[in-house]
Amino acid sequence: MTRSGNTRNGKYMGEDKRRYHTITNILQYNLIPDFFTIFAKYCITFKNMTMEKTFAQISELFDQFSKDASLQVEKGNKAAGTRARKASLELEKLLKRFRKESLEASK
Repeated sequence: MTRSGNTRNGKYMGEDKRRYHTITNILQYNLIPDFFTIFAKYCITFKNMTMEKTFAQISELFDQFSKDASLQVEKGNKAAGTRARKASLELEKLLKRFRKESLEASK
C-alpha cells in the first residue's frame, strides 16, 4: 500500500534517509556533488578555526587578568582590581564558548 506524495520510485522516502543519514556516509558513497563536499570540509575546518580563535582570546584575556590581579594583590591598586573583575567575567563567557565549540568539534 503506497501513499500518494509520500513515495519516490515505489519506496518510502524514509528508507533512503535511514541509510545515508550522516555526513560521513554521504561523503563515503559520493551521494552529493563536489561543491557540497568542499562545503562540508570547510564547515569542519571552520569549527577548528573558531575554537583556535577562542583559545587565543582566552590566553590574551587571562594574561590581562593575571597582570591586573597581581597589581591589586601586591600594590592594592583598586582600578586594577576593577579591571581584573571585569576580565574574569569575560573569561567566564569565553570559557563557556570554548567548551561548547570543543564539544561540537568532537562530534
